[in-house]
Amino acid sequence: MEHKLKKYLRTETLPTPFCPGCGHGILMTNILRAIDELELDFRNMLFVSGIGCAGWIPSPHYKADTLHVTHGRPIAFATGAKLFNPQLKVMVISGDGDLASIGGNHLIHAARRDTDITVICANNEIYGMTGGQVSCTTGEGTYTSTTMGGNPERPFDLCRLVEAAGAGYVARSSVMHTRPLINYIKKALCHRGFSFIDVLSPCPTHYGRKEDRPSPPEILRDLMKRCITRQKAEDSPPETIEGKIIIGEFVS
Repeated sequence: MEHKLKKYLRTETLPTPFCPGCGHGILMTNILRAIDELELDFRNMLFVSGIGCAGWIPSPHYKADTLHVTHGRPIAFATGAKLFNPQLKVMVISGDGDLASIGGNHLIHAARRDTDITVICANNEIYGMTGGQVSCTTGEGTYTSTTMGGNPERPFDLCRLVEAAGAGYVARSSVMHTRPLINYIKKALCHRGFSFIDVLSPCPTHYGRKEDRPSPPEILRDLMKRCITRQKAEDSPPETIEGKIIIGEFVS
């Protein structure tokens, strides 16, 4: 951890509870890098999170005002706080299960209303903290603790979902693409209205545990190989991008 970022942390909470190979610790740091580069007043920020591994990113680690709320409801709490105090810079940080499965209605309606909050989804494509159940972003055919025969359902593309609902800024990155990720977070924080970033953050403990899995470092390296920029995807034949993850800005 860079020394200049320690001022944002409750150091008594370190080390983090994240598993080896989990991307949430990387995301936690990159959010702080974006805030530091923008020179935002941390005292004028509110971080809201729900239940799940990603909920531990801001709370208890950030030395700021945080709300750690009920499952699926961080956007509802964040909306209330923003309406009560419009001067607050409000950021929601939570997982795909919390934000898009249990909290899916809050997500799409906040995008529809263009609520002035920034939402960062730490997307590990599974319910990581509660036993590895299937979520709305789990890949088709993936074995989980609740899909023993493989997931039969198509996953949500969260970026396309919030774009269709009316979000004003939408981007996707992985925790392995740190510089683009930091830039997207900065743009999202500066956007007036609803902004959303889908951040791919692997779960080496639960995702694919019913299958032969590579080591945590290999999982992270594989994530980087599977990602392809939007521009490159648009310039490539469809058959060459099958199985790839498209990253970049979708609405800006």
